[in-house]
Amino acid sequence: MFSQRAKTGETTAATLLLAGASLLTTGCHHNTQTAYQPPPPPVSSSGDRYHPHTAVTEPTPKPAPVPSSFAEAKGKPVFTEVGLATWFGPNYNRKPGADGTTYDQNGMTAAHRTLPLGSIVRVTNLTTGEQVLVRITDRGPFAPGRVLDLSMGAAKAVGIYRVGTAKVKLEAYAHAAADPAGKWCVQTGPFKTADDAIDLKNALIARYRGAKVIEFHGPTGSWVRIDPATHDKAEALKMQDWIGAPDAQSQAYLVRID
Repeated sequence: MFSQRAKTGETTAATLLLAGASLLTTGCHHNTQTAYQPPPPPVSSSGDRYHPHTAVTEPTPKPAPVPSSFAEAKGKPVFTEVGLATWFGPNYNRKPGADGTTYDQNGMTAAHRTLPLGSIVRVTNLTTGEQVLVRITDRGPFAPGRVLDLSMGAAKAVGIYRVGTAKVKLEAYAHAAADPAGKWCVQTGPFKTADDAIDLKNALIARYRGAKVIEFHGPTGSWVRIDPATHDKAEALKMQDWIGAPDAQSQAYLVRID
């Protein structure tokens, strides 16, 4: 009898030890979501760019239309800006951009923070005088002091590929295809710490009840994305305005997800 009780006690102790080990390995912790990023990272199959989001079905991206010639830059520019430009390539190649098209590092495209997606922009290298015509398909750059991220192909065409950065003049032209209708969300980041991103996520959840809000980690830091319940652009713009720029490198911007 004593032997049987001892065995029973051993079994009970082993069961408790296993349960304790299970609690230690599955204890409370924050689950960081991965998502698509624009320059930041575009939406990935595991999430969204905002890029990257929780289980969001990634749309099949389509090729970006390439400006056929400088003839597309008709009339006077509707926007002019001077500043530093850089380029991005391999890490984002074949990823979806903010407008839903596939980024081709050899194409004539660029990322800008505020110009309407689809805009045609003449880029002039103020050091060499070289020019290239690009279409805005993504959002960025997010490094302080920079105004444009060129595709690798456009950077080569305008003499920026080898030097990395150059002072340029941007001339944006009105374009009928700019900002087509679609489904939109808002993303902001990268934050230097996950805590800052989580704070914004909680604030958005409290303010926009019913909207989908996620926080995720990408190659350049922590990001936050909020999807309006209807994915309406007007509502997304209101959210973008409310978020603003939590810090120098985390300005809120729209992302097209269809």
